Amino acid sequence: MKHTLITTVLLIAAATVSAQHARILTQREQAVVVDDILEDRLRNLLPELMRREGFDMWVVMSREYNEDPVIKTLLPATWHAARRTTMLVMYDPGNGKELEYWAVARYDVGKMFKRAWDPEHQPDQWAQLASIITERNPKKIGVNKAPYYGHADGLTANDYDQLIKSLDTRLRPRVTSAEKLAVSWLETRTEKEMTLYPHICRIAHDIIQEGFSETVIQPGVTTTEDVVWWFRERIKELKLDTWFHPSVSIERAESDAIASKNAQPLVIMPGDLLHVDFGITYLRLNTDTQQHAYVLLPGESDAPQFLKDALAKGNQLQDLLTNNFQLGKTGNQILADTRKQAIAAGLTPSVYTHPIGYHGHAAGTTIGQWDMQNGVPNTGDYPMHFRTAYSIELNVTTHVDAWKKDIQVKLEEDGYFDAKGKFRYIDGRQEKLILIPRANEINKVR
Repeated sequence: MKHTLITTVLLIAAATVSAQHARILTQREQAVVVDDILEDRLRNLLPELMRREGFDMWVVMSREYNEDPVIKTLLPATWHAARRTTMLVMYDPGNGKELEYWAVARYDVGKMFKRAWDPEHQPDQWAQLASIITERNPKKIGVNKAPYYGHADGLTANDYDQLIKSLDTRLRPRVTSAEKLAVSWLETRTEKEMTLYPHICRIAHDIIQEGFSETVIQPGVTTTEDVVWWFRERIKELKLDTWFHPSVSIERAESDAIASKNAQPLVIMPGDLLHVDFGITYLRLNTDTQQHAYVLLPGESDAPQFLKDALAKGNQLQDLLTNNFQLGKTGNQILADTRKQAIAAGLTPSVYTHPIGYHGHAAGTTIGQWDMQNGVPNTGDYPMHFRTAYSIELNVTTHVDAWKKDIQVKLEEDGYFDAKGKFRYIDGRQEKLILIPRANEINKVR
């Protein structure tokens, strides 16, 4: 019965029933999907990751409204925050047995984490946590204390001190950083998540298509800030969330750019090349997308060839980058190889690609930053793993003679490095400029 319910909800999520947007689930439907994915990850993914990283116990804890970034991914859909002090214990008894999941809290935490503390019999929560650890006698106890990834550094100094103080002296040396385990948990995408992710990315793409249209933009009247706030309002209207404030910018001919420098906010005009940076949060997963649109001049039916050529160079750099994806290869190695190939091909590249998933700028393999094109210390040395998702974020600088200036084509599309080592864009990528106006194109279903 449960399998049928989950399958039905997933099919609803994948269906497109609106002329403008893929179907967005109700809050109740979303909760079913979120909890099913969480149970699947705990039962089928976490044991693999704990064994790979050499941990037989992982302790994640938070006090209310000071949440560890990891604990938010372990809570059920109806929990928006930890309650009082929430302690979660994940233990691998070995010998192929299933993991044990305990909540040292006043309640069960969702379906998987069973309540393991009765304040009537043991008023001291820390003593109860210590008792559970002592009884299981783990060899390696992971906690979220990390030097490089903020995502994996959510254990407060006070809680760490309290944990060490509560443990028997023989167990204290076994407490160590779970940074690699936490990063692995956050970066790895499951089959069920990848069933949903194309739907989520499609919604983001559809919103961009609508925002970059004559429905929203009236050249000579609409400003870039008007479009930015339209995106924010549209996200709320659709009952979605975002993890960052969108931005809209303009590239235009040099003479027009000089004339418009003092005009704030900037009015969108025919002949402008528009750029958007936009993302949504849905079903606990995030998107991050940058695309371009061209505002047609009177009499034009397509963008100028020089802008189409500039976009093609951006696509070329994307291909060079993703062709370098390889299991075990670090972000810094991928960055160096891509830049070398791109420069040899006559491009002027800048690569700043990051993982995406439970966070927008997520944990995992960092491939450059805009101000670190020679490599990123520490997070750039993290090796690439299968079943991980990335925002392929980069730009190419191109000189445009007609505009007497250099322009940057800034692209960002979400992609997936699958279990077989193949890369694919989750919902395709931009290979043609969006045209404004295009009345007959705006509402076409992908």
